[in-house]
Amino acid sequence: MYRLDSSQCGAAGSSQAAWYCLQAKHKHEHIAAAHLRELRGVIVFCPRLRFRRQTRTGITWVTEALFPGYLFANFVLGRMYRAVGYAHGVRCIVRFANRYPTIDEVTVTQLSHHVGEREIRVIDYEPLRGDSVKVAEGAFAGLDAVVTQTLPARDRVRVLMEFLGRKVEAELERSAVLRSEAGREIS
Repeated sequence: MYRLDSSQCGAAGSSQAAWYCLQAKHKHEHIAAAHLRELRGVIVFCPRLRFRRQTRTGITWVTEALFPGYLFANFVLGRMYRAVGYAHGVRCIVRFANRYPTIDEVTVTQLSHHVGEREIRVIDYEPLRGDSVKVAEGAFAGLDAVVTQTLPARDRVRVLMEFLGRKVEAELERSAVLRSEAGREIS
C-alpha cells in the first residue's frame, strides 16, 4: 500500500519527521495507537473497519484494523526510535535490513479521507435483490440464500433458500442476513 523508494528510506539517524509503518502485537493495533498518541512529537494513524460478523452468540458489530497487525506513525526516527519502537503494543518499526521505508504524505492523506476523522470506516451491508447471503439468526441460521425482494418499510428482506430439499421463500429481518462469502446461486 505504500511506495518504497530508495530516496524515501531513512536510516536510524534521520532528523526529519516522516510516516513509518509499525508492526503491532496481534489484535493490539488500537492499544499501540493509544500509547503512541501519548508521546510528544508522534502523530498516529490507525485506520480500522467496523462491520457486522456472525459469532456463536449471533450477529455482533466488530472493529478490526484495516491493515491487521500494522499502524502508521509520523515522527523523527533518529530522536524517537527507542520511544516508538518500545511503546506498549508495538512490536517493531518495519524495516528492511538497516533501512526504514517511509510512506508518502499523499497516501496517508488519501487513506485518512477514506476512513474519516475518527479513523473508523463503518461498513453496513444493505442487501439488494439478487445478492447471495447467509442467514445468521433464527431457525434458518447457517443456510445460504438469495435475496428476492427488499422490504424497506418493515426493515426486512425476502429470501429464497434450499431447505429440506425444497426451495423455500422466507421473510427475515434485514439484520439477520450477512453477505455470503461463497455466494452460490439458487434458481
